Amino acid sequence: MSDTPEFSGPDDVEDAFYAAFEAADLDAMMRLWADDETISCVHPGGNRLVGLADIRESWRQIFGSTMRLRFHLVERRTLTDENIAVHCVQEEIEVSGQQELRAIVAATNIYVLTDDGWRIWLHHASNASGEPEESEDDVKPTLH
Repeated sequence: MSDTPEFSGPDDVEDAFYAAFEAADLDAMMRLWADDETISCVHPGGNRLVGLADIRESWRQIFGSTMRLRFHLVERRTLTDENIAVHCVQEEIEVSGQQELRAIVAATNIYVLTDDGWRIWLHHASNASGEPEESEDDVKPTLH
């Protein structure tokens, strides 16, 4: 028996994704992804990453930061079929302990039903429009 959890639905995987993100837990994060070399991940302002190795390395770098993030999901829209689910969400992100550091990110998460239960096939996040413009003096950290 595998130590990889089996998720009964895409909502369970999404909850575990953001919990792993907040905890900066690389092993927990990578257990959520489909075991498929076509999986993809795009972080805000970043290039498209394909495959487990590149995606793992991106999360390792993000989790290597001392910043810890808190997520509040709003405007969740979902479309679910027997074997695939698409979730479009708006992530309201706050840097723990620094309420002035906030960001709004639009994310699309696609989940697929595998032999091991539901898994992530794609996470695509980008800065949401409508954010206040930065002045030249403002320095915003990359949140993910």
